[in-house]
Amino acid sequence: MMDGFQTRLARHFDELKWLYMELYRDEEAFRRFTGMLERCCEERKEALREQDARREADPDWYRRRDLLGMMLYVDNFAGTLRGVEEKIPYLQECGVNYLHLMPLLQSPKGRSDGGYAVSDFRAVQPALGTMDDLEALADACRKEEIRLCLDFVMNHTSEDHEWAKKALAGEPGYPERYFFYDSWDIPREFEKSVPQVFPTTAPGSFTQLDNGRIVMTNFYPYQWDLNYANPTVFNDMTENLLFLANRGIDVIRLDAIPYIWKELGTNCRNLPQVHTLSRLLRMVCEIVCPSVLLLGEVVMEPAKVAPYFGTSDKPECHMLYNVTTMATTWHTLAAGDVSLLKHQMEAVCALPKDFLFLNYLRCHDDIGWGLDYPWLNRRFGTDEVAHKRYLNDWFTGRWQGSSARGELYNDDPRLGDARLCGTTASLCGVEAAEYERDPFKLERAVACDLTLHAWMLSQSGIPVIYSGDEIGQLNDYTYHDDPDKRDDSRYLHRGKFPWDLSERRSDPKTYQGKLFQGLRRLEVIRAEEPCFDAQADTWLEDSGDHRVLALCRRVGDRELVCLFNFSSQFVHAGVQRTGGYSELVYGGHYDDIHSIALWPNSFAWLLRDSC
Repeated sequence: MMDGFQTRLARHFDELKWLYMELYRDEEAFRRFTGMLERCCEERKEALREQDARREADPDWYRRRDLLGMMLYVDNFAGTLRGVEEKIPYLQECGVNYLHLMPLLQSPKGRSDGGYAVSDFRAVQPALGTMDDLEALADACRKEEIRLCLDFVMNHTSEDHEWAKKALAGEPGYPERYFFYDSWDIPREFEKSVPQVFPTTAPGSFTQLDNGRIVMTNFYPYQWDLNYANPTVFNDMTENLLFLANRGIDVIRLDAIPYIWKELGTNCRNLPQVHTLSRLLRMVCEIVCPSVLLLGEVVMEPAKVAPYFGTSDKPECHMLYNVTTMATTWHTLAAGDVSLLKHQMEAVCALPKDFLFLNYLRCHDDIGWGLDYPWLNRRFGTDEVAHKRYLNDWFTGRWQGSSARGELYNDDPRLGDARLCGTTASLCGVEAAEYERDPFKLERAVACDLTLHAWMLSQSGIPVIYSGDEIGQLNDYTYHDDPDKRDDSRYLHRGKFPWDLSERRSDPKTYQGKLFQGLRRLEVIRAEEPCFDAQADTWLEDSGDHRVLALCRRVGDRELVCLFNFSSQFVHAGVQRTGGYSELVYGGHYDDIHSIALWPNSFAWLLRDSC
């Protein structure tokens, strides 16, 4: 039974030991590490072993164009893990076969950062169920070929974690798992070069405890950074990761991975040791649970994101978030100019086709305006602070003519560096149109929402829907009345799923029905059309209008031209082509597509007839 483990371990052993010893130079720690890997492999149940074998034989299983993801909070969506299991038929109706459950491991109420302050990596929040419930959900999803994704918070633990409590009590071996100091001398040296993550809500990178000692807390004071220079930390956290994999989790999201290695005199971001650890984790999965994927959360510019894929012979993460395209998409909607998006997508299209991105419009987090301001300044003379203020004014509805409705997060008036919160529908104008009872404005808002989703679906990679977006869920302002949430505006788009409104999804006269049915049609077309393959050739062309993006995709002789009007005006745009093209979504035929009519905030998927 363990022959497969020994074969896989032998395949990776030399590199595994080399990298491990390069970091830790501790033979005994390495022996404990490999012993732990063997033990975790032995604990892997038969159904998972069979899945490992199937996916090893089909290494591109996760690159299929029919993969469609959804991310959701268990409590908001269905109350409990058992409730999510009961809602599997709804997920299937949505076409979902990749399900990302937001943080659900045990964390202290009121000091959890939305579940990212874990106090026990092997227990579920009691209100959501038990670890047995999570495993039962994973089993049920596996039977329906739904891949399950779960967050793994690597950088820190909660101050309530067993390790932290023992460290605070001075129990031998535990203070070394964190970064403790008796004075501010070294912390002040760190803070000279380490940027603040939350300068407004959690300034600084260290917290002084009641006993006078100082601990590193890059995120929030109740999240104590782990010291990965200690091999015991890496060994034990890897075992925690494998524990979750053995419960049936298919995709492990490595939260905040760029931050996990700390070194004085650096910015403690993206250090070489981070990539060593990332590579080690990739090999761990290939040895113990080869059907499990690693999803890296790297919320940074493309130049710093791509290295987390590793290389073809030494890969790291299987998938990464396409965060830059997400933020630039919203910028493009407000600016009505596709220049920056075209510039950035040209860089994305130039990356190796093996680099797989998760594409999304919204998620649980805020939208940060980490745009390419040097390029914008060279091209348009754009001032960064003024432009961020414009974007935030536009999407909070303060700008004249804007129908968007959102709220700011971590607003710092001095720096003008606030981020943005809100659901896709509210940011597209659905909320305002409903409030004003304006059917014309509502039609435009629904069209905008579908166009943005069509744009997401047109990109190579795995599209992920944020739960509620399929029916146009609006902002939830009730968080203002909750003392545990009112200080975090991200709860604006973390509301309870409106099951009553979801019943309208089959009624095309309602905006919920128009969005649900329109989105499903797009998803089905994407799954059926070979041009959406991850291995397709993709490139950008000049559409003839700065308001319209032209993305082209080709597989063999099949060519698809995707046009997106990011403005609120009627425009004529296209690309220079001979021969006829058929529009896949709304129908229609064009003898040429160098200048076709596009409604405000609309799109066209044009397939060459010869195909």
